[in-house]
Formats: sequence, C-alpha cells, structure tokens
Amino acid sequence: MTTRDRQIERRWEQLHTWGPYGLLGISVVLAVASSGLFDHSAAQWWAGWSLAGAALVLQLGWHAIRVRRPGRGRTPSRTGTAYYVVRWALAFALTWIDPFFAFYAASGFMDADELIPGTVGQRVGLFASAVTVAGAQAGGLPFGSGLQWILFAALVLANSVLQMAIAHMTDQEARRSRERTETITELERTNTALQQALDENAALHAQLLVQAREAGVADERRRLAAEIHDTIAQGLTGIIAQLQVVANAPDLTTARTHLDRAATLARHSLGEARRSVQNLAPIALEHDGLPEALKNTVAEWGERTGVRAEFTVTGIAEQLHDEVSATLLRIAQEALSNAARHARATRVGVTLSFLGEDVILDIRDDGQGFDPLALPERTRTGGFGLDGMRARAERIAGTLAVESEPGHGTALSARVPLVRHE
Repeated sequence: MTTRDRQIERRWEQLHTWGPYGLLGISVVLAVASSGLFDHSAAQWWAGWSLAGAALVLQLGWHAIRVRRPGRGRTPSRTGTAYYVVRWALAFALTWIDPFFAFYAASGFMDADELIPGTVGQRVGLFASAVTVAGAQAGGLPFGSGLQWILFAALVLANSVLQMAIAHMTDQEARRSRERTETITELERTNTALQQALDENAALHAQLLVQAREAGVADERRRLAAEIHDTIAQGLTGIIAQLQVVANAPDLTTARTHLDRAATLARHSLGEARRSVQNLAPIALEHDGLPEALKNTVAEWGERTGVRAEFTVTGIAEQLHDEVSATLLRIAQEALSNAARHARATRVGVTLSFLGEDVILDIRDDGQGFDPLALPERTRTGGFGLDGMRARAERIAGTLAVESEPGHGTALSARVPLVRHE
C-alpha cells in the first residue's frame, strides 16, 4: 500500500468516526434555529432532547468500541448491525419530530458497508436510511396530503437508486483495489524470486570459474610433474649412470664414450628444463598487462620473421587474472611460431577482444593453410601444437576453434572467461 493510499484510508476512517457526531450536531443546531417554523409541543421538545441525548450516548459508546476493539468496529458484524439499527431508529424518531434531523439520518449512507454483513443487508440499510431522508425532504412526517405521499415515493426511489449506485461503484472500486494490491504483491514476490535466482546464478558462475581455474592449476602442476619425471629426472638418472661407468672405465676410450653420452643427456635435460620453465608464467607479463605483452610479442615476431604483423584491441581492456593472461599469451606465441614454421604467410593479424564476460584471442594469417582433419602426428621436435593450445584453453574453461583450408590461410580463435585480476 502506497503512502497516498494510507492517507486516503485514514481520512475515510476519520469521516466514519466523526461524521455522525458532526451530522448530529448540525441537526441539533438547525432544529433549534428553526424552532419557530414548527409548532412543537412541550412533550415533543422533551422527546426530541431525550432522543438527541440518547443518540449522543450511542455515538460515544460506539466510539469506545472502535477505540478498544479496532477490528470489531471496522468490519461488518452483528454488533455493528445492532448499532446501525438503533441509530436508524433514533434518527427516524428525531426526523418525525423535526425534519432537520434528516442530516443525522443521512449518516446511514456513509457506513452501511462497514457495519452490516452481506450485500442484501447493506442494501436494506441504505433503503431504510433513504426512507427517513425522503420523508424529511417531502415536508416531514407524518404527511398531510396525497401529493406528499407521491413526492415521498419519488424521493425514496431517487435516494435509493442514487445510494445503491454509489454503493455498487464503491464495491467495484474496492474489488479493483484489492486486485491491484494482490497483483503488486505477486509481482514483488516474483521479482524477489527472480533476483534470488539471478544472484544464485551469478554465484554459481563465479564458483564454476574458480573451480575451473583451480582445476587448471592442478592440471598444470600434474603436467609439469609428469614432464619432470619423464624427461629431466630420467635424464639425470642416465647421466649418473654414465658417470658411474666412467669412474670404473678400464681405458680412456671407454671413458670418453660414456662422457659424450652423459653430455648429450645433460644437453637434452637442459632443453627439457628450459621448455618446462617457458611453459610457466611468461616473462613478458612480469611488468605489462596482456594487451601490452601481446603487442610487444607480435612486433618482435614481425621484426624477426619479416612478416607484416598487426595487433588490435577491441572493447574496454581490463586487468585479467594472471593465469588467463599467461594462457592467452602462450597460445598466441605458439600460434605465431606455427605460422613462422609452416604457414609461409605474408601477413598476420592478432586481435584481443574484451566482450563483457569473455575474452577472445584471434590469430589470422594469409598463408598456405592446411586441412584440420589431416594433421600430421606430433613429433618430438615439434612445437606445442594445436592439441596443446586447446588443452591450455580448456584448463581455464575456454575453447579453441580453428578454421583453415589449403591455400586460404588459417584463423585461430581462443575464447576464455573474463576473470579479473584479484
């Protein structure tokens, strides 16, 4: 309920509470002021004042009920019906004595719907009040001529139709108001549920990104552990074995042979160590963000290979999480390395796009292209390869798409979630 609705309801409440007092007071003042117009006997004067006093006592008693028991005084009930009937009887008797008390009788038009249960009972109450008011309007009870009776019947009909039409419109407006209130309540409940669903979805999305990042870190650690075990550790074991043979060699030729083998193993292990280290956080990101690091990488690659290379940033650049930056930079480096070795391109374009919740890295060249379905097996001397780049993207919940065909260049696109720097 709005503030304006509460103000209107409070004013109606004040009218229902103090309206009968005011109408009774107006009736008394007008009756006294017009006493010379009517030939009242002493008995009528005493009866009038007694009934007026009884009406005041009735109003005070009902007011006390409304104050002590608000629910009972503001909703239709038997007590309210009894109050309405007694008030109508007092108003009818007072109007019989003096027609100006019809103002007090008109209070029955204000609160029949609040006091009497049921539509039929309310309409009967309105009709009874209309009879009292019409009697006063026709010249006062009792009537002295047939013309007054005809006028009285017409006035009863007019007052009844008018008041019942007003009551019907009031009921319709109250029903529409209740429906609007229920609709607003339902909309608020729906909006609350929708906001909760959005908050839960955002929290779930953030949780998934964190889990993907943690899974990527764990996967990278397992990869490095496996590489160290399969390459460097085995190489060092081989070197130790060769040096042990040298220590026990019977002649210089045998010792030199095993020393050469140990040196070869050492060089190979050094290469593997460098490769493993290079696959960690790139040095290019030590002082620069991803856009600057990619710009420098593309420029250096272009100078080294003599191929025209361009770098572009679209969208609003943001500081990315270290692992996202490292992954995209490694993918770009591997893609450029592949272009230099295999593409025979004359032009390469690299674009970094910030698209709200995602970051997209596109690398395009105009080289000789290839058939993605007929890639050769990866060799020991080969680079990290498309499979490796795809694995890097998937470690952080991303994807890698490759489009190429012989003679029409290659387009590579890596899309990963935009995880901001913490």
